[in-house]
Amino acid sequence: MASLNISNDLIDKVKYDPQGLVTAIIQDYRDGRVLMVAYMNRESLAKTIETGQTYFYSRSRQTLWHKGETSGHVQYVKDLEIDCDGDALLFQVEQVGVACHEGLRSCFRSPDLEAQEGDRKNQDLEAEKSIDSIDREKNKEKRDIGLVLTGLSQVIADRQKEMPEGSYTTYLFTKGQDKILKKIGEEAAEVIIASKNHANEEIIYESCDFLYHLLVLLREHNIELSDLAQELDKRR
Repeated sequence: MASLNISNDLIDKVKYDPQGLVTAIIQDYRDGRVLMVAYMNRESLAKTIETGQTYFYSRSRQTLWHKGETSGHVQYVKDLEIDCDGDALLFQVEQVGVACHEGLRSCFRSPDLEAQEGDRKNQDLEAEKSIDSIDREKNKEKRDIGLVLTGLSQVIADRQKEMPEGSYTTYLFTKGQDKILKKIGEEAAEVIIASKNHANEEIIYESCDFLYHLLVLLREHNIELSDLAQELDKRR
């Protein structure tokens, strides 16, 4: 882990509260989305600067904790700013995977959770529904990617036809092609980042998100998987 090019003098400039803590706001460096808010003490701030990854202080456990230590969803610090009063820190990070323990990109969300662009949990639920439509008992050892993609494509087609309220797929079709293309670009970038980090599990996870959004785009243009199969067959 590489240390940050930040002077350790910053640690002394921070105005810690009576418990020795300072608020840390974590923001995605790519689009400014606030991912989470946590607390740091002098030791966790120093550890963050030293390693280039976020370390926080748990008020309940009264100990330091490394973000992503167990999940792998670490945060690589890109930049650090201090509030004009010195009582808050703003970290811009490259988030691996998701920030929220509930499986969502951000810990912040509006009440209409299902309709949010960053609602990763709903994307997972959509994929799970499609997979469950295939007999798992017949494919326990090794899933056939063709069957899975066909099943997922059918679920997406059903969503487009029925447009159920609260569905993430419905949200994408309602927003139209520009939103779908934007998500494809974002997910492709996530795959690239995961690859650069040599994180195989993340590559698999992000690739599935990418494929899901690609299938939505294909459905938007009424393109079938069989059309892709026919074109790929020409290239063998």
